[in-house]
Amino acid sequence: MIIACPACSSLNRLPEDRLSQQPVCGKCKTELFTGQPIELTATNFAAHANKSELPLVVDFWASWCGPCKNFAPIFSQVALELEPHFRFGKIDTEQQQQLAAQFAIRSIPTLMIFKQGKVLAQQAGAFPKQAFLQWLSKYK
Repeated sequence: MIIACPACSSLNRLPEDRLSQQPVCGKCKTELFTGQPIELTATNFAAHANKSELPLVVDFWASWCGPCKNFAPIFSQVALELEPHFRFGKIDTEQQQQLAAQFAIRSIPTLMIFKQGKVLAQQAGAFPKQAFLQWLSKYK
């Protein structure tokens, strides 16, 4: 599999059976799976959404959004539980307006699942944890 590094966005080729063995980036030596959502920007988005072979779950959010703040701990908990089967990332729509516009984000939070450049699913609004896990289970 090709996996983008959460720190430097370099692409790493990794046998699928090594995903759970705490692999590190060949370039910067950072762990490829930290169990934490990564901050996605216009600079690193393509490496994670288009080139990496892991499904990428993205939370489009803003700091002023109450439902976004309430959902953030759930998103982080699920990231910890489901990595390395998914990569989790957050896009601050205030800071990354170009990405928000590119995907026509009209309400936040909006969740999207990408795999190799394709949008697999999109959901506006936050989930309770169990509903979020159930939604994601369709895309493993």
